[in-house]
Amino acid sequence: MVRNDCIQAMIHKKNKCTVGKVSKNIITVLPAYNEEASIGSIILLAKLYTDNVIVVDNASSDRTVEIARKAGAEVIVHQTNTGKGSALETGFKAAADLGADIIVTMSSNGHHNPADIPRLVAPIIKGSADIVNGSLYLNNPDKTTLVYRRVGQTILGRFAKKNPRKIRDPQTIFRACAASIKDIVHFDSQGMVIENILADAGKSGLRIKEVEIGTHRSFGDQVRNPTKYMLEILKAVVRDIEANKPLYFYAVPGFALATCGFSMGLKFLEDYFFGIENLHFWSVFLMAFLSIAGLYMTARGIVMHSLVEVTTQTEAV
Repeated sequence: MVRNDCIQAMIHKKNKCTVGKVSKNIITVLPAYNEEASIGSIILLAKLYTDNVIVVDNASSDRTVEIARKAGAEVIVHQTNTGKGSALETGFKAAADLGADIIVTMSSNGHHNPADIPRLVAPIIKGSADIVNGSLYLNNPDKTTLVYRRVGQTILGRFAKKNPRKIRDPQTIFRACAASIKDIVHFDSQGMVIENILADAGKSGLRIKEVEIGTHRSFGDQVRNPTKYMLEILKAVVRDIEANKPLYFYAVPGFALATCGFSMGLKFLEDYFFGIENLHFWSVFLMAFLSIAGLYMTARGIVMHSLVEVTTQTEAV
């Protein structure tokens, strides 16, 4: 929850931020789910630094929608919770329809400080970046971050494909994007949607920068189930390998399975022709399964690899 003294301090900065916008239409998108305790303050603060605020509500059961509307936001309601990716996609489309030049995304739970918005949009206004990440770890790593989250951030940073440099905080939703990227990135409703955006941006050659932001959340906001969190990280890594390195994901294990199947087949034929008794015909079914599955996976990996190569070359033209 944003404190009153913080609100007053931000109000004094309003004129400075308005000058910095240089006639760019900046719109903030807030995906929200049961955030009645913080959504109103975040909207009011974000409006000090942007031209409009869009709240995409993911079927909240509390007063999130009512409070957001009273705070002056454009509110779009999803009747079912379809995930953060779907909410961001809806928000990006709505912002584009309102003529946004720059779209800012941030948490609606008070995790981020809207006063950092001018710092995020500045590189895009100057024409030196297409996406700007707000990072808590750029120069001074946050020692209060739980160990399992730091491990997850390190793993995802290494798997952010083709970024110009290592991204220190790939999981942040607090970022500014040129509105033109909405047709380049995809919004996966499942799993680590934020990292998918970075991966798409990196593969498309978009310029990605990071700027340091301040901590503006209670420690309790970070607490999650470590097992569930790490499983999400692993799923994101697996999806990344599947999408970008299908030869490793499909063809290599497929070739190994097919090799095992063919080896079992040769052994079966050898035993059959030499008249060895007590042949186990269940091995025939296992042999057939391994061979067929292995050939399918190998072929799938080769085809998907070809498609990835064609797509990459097309995007480079």
